[in-house]
Amino acid sequence: MAADEDRGSKARRRVARALVATYHEAELAGLVEHVAEAIERYRAGELDVHDVDDVIHRYHKATQELWKFCFRGGSGAYAETVAATLERLSAEGERPDWWAAAERRHG
Repeated sequence: MAADEDRGSKARRRVARALVATYHEAELAGLVEHVAEAIERYRAGELDVHDVDDVIHRYHKATQELWKFCFRGGSGAYAETVAATLERLSAEGERPDWWAAAERRHG
């Protein structure tokens, strides 16, 4: 019986790790878009090099916050906690805004 529980726990953690990794990748892609937009605006003459540097700095802060949320506690039980949090937030229609979080820390 204990072996079945252990396999079930390992399976839950594997699913949780996959969910968290997928979430991290999707959020990271969204954050990269901010940098891409800034570079496009720089090339169009709408931003100067310092504006782009500010966006890159904010991107770095946002990715740090995202990484801490997803992975700071390791990949075992913490992944299950993060997965459960993501599922709860999704059910509530909530979603962390990592870009806004970086602005609060930057400003």
